[in-house]
Amino acid sequence: MTIAEVKIVLVEPAGPLNVGSVARAMKNFGFHQLVLVNPQCDPLGAEAKQMAVHAWDILQSAVSVATLPEALQGCRRAIATTGIAHHWKAPLENPRAALPWLLEEIGQPAALIFGREDRGLTNQELNYAQRFVRISTSCAYPSLNLATAVAICCYELAQHGKPDATQIQQKFHNSDSFCTITLTSEQATGDSEVAPLDVVEAYYQQLESLLLKIGFLYPHTVASRMEKFRQLYNRAQLRTQEVAMLRGILRQVEWALKNKSDR
Repeated sequence: MTIAEVKIVLVEPAGPLNVGSVARAMKNFGFHQLVLVNPQCDPLGAEAKQMAVHAWDILQSAVSVATLPEALQGCRRAIATTGIAHHWKAPLENPRAALPWLLEEIGQPAALIFGREDRGLTNQELNYAQRFVRISTSCAYPSLNLATAVAICCYELAQHGKPDATQIQQKFHNSDSFCTITLTSEQATGDSEVAPLDVVEAYYQQLESLLLKIGFLYPHTVASRMEKFRQLYNRAQLRTQEVAMLRGILRQVEWALKNKSDR
């Protein structure tokens, strides 16, 4: 895939100057898809436009949604950025090592998620991502401006971007002929495609409902326990067929419970 297919997702951005600066940084490095989750400012206001300069088109085409799951619809891979260490065991990687992973599936949208200017992403929001990056900074002043963080990540991704989103061309030249081999997206990914995040999210909701029904989860602890399940499955990088199999198991359990109760 190309870097143009990567969504830059900002969760509840509060500063129009930051949003405008993010748009400019995106255009500097070839990114075009900006998604705003419940923005707390006017992304089309004068301040945002002032900072965007020649990236006004990115602000105009930006998509605003109410929730992070909506922002991730259709994406197969997502990386979240965080400035602090969290209690789970998921590793915090540096952008140069982790971000190229977003580009590995040809023709499949991916997302890079950034949190609020003042407090970043919540634990629940981080659970929607599969990997996590942290930009190393000086201990004397570790906090990064939102637009600066976006610019750093966009730069790193741009170093690995591919020129064509729908095909890979390999050209071989000899003295007699010039040959072009084209691989379609479907051929290149084969059976290794990661399930879209919204498909996996539907499985999480079904799993949570069933585990509550059978008493494995309790309402007052469901959030923390489901967080563990999300981390487990995110590490597994579930494929679409695997999610279908897991959902089939849940449906069979639900059927068995219903038939038992009907007797």
